[in-house]
Amino acid sequence: MTAFLIIIVLALLAITFWQISKIYKLSKPSDDDGAIANDKDNQKQAKIMLVFMVFLYGLMIYSFWNLSKFYLPEATSDHGSTYDQLMFISIGIIMTVQVITQALLHYFAYKYRGKKGKRALFYADNNTLEFIWTVIPVVVLAGLIIYGLVSWTQIMNPKQDEDTMVVEIYAYQFDWRARYAGQDNVLGKANVRFIEGVNQLGVDETDEYGKDDVIVNELHLPVNKPVIFKFRSQDVLHSAYFPFFRSQMNVVPGMITEFGFTPTITSNEIRNSDYMLEKVKRINKIRDERSKKLIAEGRSELDDYEFEYYLLCNKICGVTHYNMQMKIVVEEEEEFNKWIEEQQTFGELLAKQ
Repeated sequence: MTAFLIIIVLALLAITFWQISKIYKLSKPSDDDGAIANDKDNQKQAKIMLVFMVFLYGLMIYSFWNLSKFYLPEATSDHGSTYDQLMFISIGIIMTVQVITQALLHYFAYKYRGKKGKRALFYADNNTLEFIWTVIPVVVLAGLIIYGLVSWTQIMNPKQDEDTMVVEIYAYQFDWRARYAGQDNVLGKANVRFIEGVNQLGVDETDEYGKDDVIVNELHLPVNKPVIFKFRSQDVLHSAYFPFFRSQMNVVPGMITEFGFTPTITSNEIRNSDYMLEKVKRINKIRDERSKKLIAEGRSELDDYEFEYYLLCNKICGVTHYNMQMKIVVEEEEEFNKWIEEQQTFGELLAKQ
């Protein structure tokens, strides 16, 4: 390994000295050594620019076509369609500007290539052009920002009424816990200083509002019911990421952050959608191929993949950050009520000590 590194270092030194010699040579150009571009060089470079333009657009079209299967399906929250619409409008504007300006850049490089005896036309300034390329971006960006603020407000300041469910999402290295507000729909007070024994979330044992709270490691949500999420962190900065619900919130130690959304598609419904059926089929085909190799090596085969919603951590929070996730089940309200009734309350947990 050391010998290999020495070879790399020597090769880099050789390249460095070679480049330095080229710079020295360019500093003393002459008509004889070909350092000064002529009409033939300019013609060649201009054609290369056109070829590169075709290659660039071909690569772009291929990427959109080939990677489209990795797009997320339709959003599964009430605000998600607005979020997606804003994203696609932004992409549409960016791609339109990119396609036009990139084409003009390469075309002008070809059309106005250097020719012996030809001089470029110089403009000291042009107020009309400066006005156009200043006002248009300002108007477009202002529209996108206003549109984005509407979507942001919908997520960050959701309407809360008696029907709104309150859930705390608690983060710690490297897992999540969910705490439901119980029958009174009010979360009990909590602080990390109260963490002791079975009280893993630091709920205040003297607060009556906390006695009916329900603490679980699997998040269940009733479909079409608004939910307010309140986030706490026990240790470091985490980020609660709900990709299919188009929501994300930093979970900051020492403070409570929150947002809300209404899930609109159950786990069973999205699992049986055309998009997800195709995705699961594609993933299981890959897993089958890998399983054959594992079996040949005398190891256990991989289980078949089945889609589930998951809450993920989107901040690098430590060595097993990649595996910090919690299953989410979106179900009909009757199913949710049955499930929540089967769970142990915080008061019942304390009584068993």
